[in-house]
Amino acid sequence: MENDMSQKYSHIKGWGIDADPENEPTYPMKHYTGDDHRRLDWQRPPQQLENVEVLHSNERPYVSAVFGAPLPPRGLSGVLRRKAFKYSESRFAHWLPLLLADRINVAEGFLDDLRRGHIPNILAERGWNAAWKYNRKGVLARVALGTLLAAGIAAAVLAKRRGK
Repeated sequence: MENDMSQKYSHIKGWGIDADPENEPTYPMKHYTGDDHRRLDWQRPPQQLENVEVLHSNERPYVSAVFGAPLPPRGLSGVLRRKAFKYSESRFAHWLPLLLADRINVAEGFLDDLRRGHIPNILAERGWNAAWKYNRKGVLARVALGTLLAAGIAAAVLAKRRGK
């Protein structure tokens, strides 16, 4: 039966790559050498200096030893991020403000570009060129939906103004 499967799906690139147990890295089970216990004397790497504000979980007392080079939180998105990190990672009050802060940060970046005299190519940055090339139906559906929503909102606003 295994051979039937490999013949049936042989046209799919990579199909059955893990079928040979002799060519699978975790087979047979790892031979115990005792090396697993050598990590008990592991030393924490030296703490990277914090030269900008680094937000970290309130469930850990300090930042990771090495954390990269983050940009400090700033603007409205920074305020939301600081507020989010006051809550446990198991709470919506932690994750939802972070999602909102990401969206706001996009708008802040756009405004920052305009302030510096750079007009961003929003269609290219949002992947519309690739979407148009590979998924025209999807792009047209999104544009149609956006147009319908904008027309509906505009009609509702105009109807409300006329009703006053």
